Amino acid sequence: MNLLYTSHIPAGDGPFPAIIALHGWGASAHDLLGLAPVLFDGKAIMLCPQGQVAVPFGGGQYGYGWFPLRAGQPPDVEAFQGAAEALRTFLDTALARYPIEPTKVVIAGFSQGGTMAYELALREPARFAGLAALSSWFPPPLVELLPKSPEHEGFPVLVLHGTRDDRIEVEMARQSRESLRPYGVAITYREFEMGHEIRPEALRVFLQWLDEKAMKDR
Repeated sequence: MNLLYTSHIPAGDGPFPAIIALHGWGASAHDLLGLAPVLFDGKAIMLCPQGQVAVPFGGGQYGYGWFPLRAGQPPDVEAFQGAAEALRTFLDTALARYPIEPTKVVIAGFSQGGTMAYELALREPARFAGLAALSSWFPPPLVELLPKSPEHEGFPVLVLHGTRDDRIEVEMARQSRESLRPYGVAITYREFEMGHEIRPEALRVFLQWLDEKAMKDR
């Protein structure tokens, strides 16, 4: 595998549904793995790759990101596209290595990881069963690079955000929702009284969406 990652693999031969979970800025491959036992009742493969941008915290401690963040400036498009390509390679390798049901692969991302999830899923919607953007955003400069496709029609997208988020203001999630409308995706949008986090009530909506929208047999 081209990226460091953590994993949850159910017992049995499969094939299994899969959730690719992308962490936020300053976190790591361990950040979202704790959700594995509750997502699809633990019966899905969960793979959590780690970004390659080191984020120093002092004292020799590091977190990681997917592309550099520059205060008050738009995303570095070249770095963003490089990270997206690394994730596509990771997905290709994962599909070859693990007993994954290819029609039931959901990509989910928290914060900056959600930005990457938007790009991967909306660039190639046929590869995924759904997209979940948690406390995240899809910046307009990146939306502009995304072509429309007939495969977007009805594609399941979940957007969850906190009204008290002090890192990514809720207005940015609302802007992302409106940016998605021209693509014809099936948007489930919810706001919660929470900060930059995933509260239990938001997690319940995520679980319901997985069962009813993304992982549902078609």
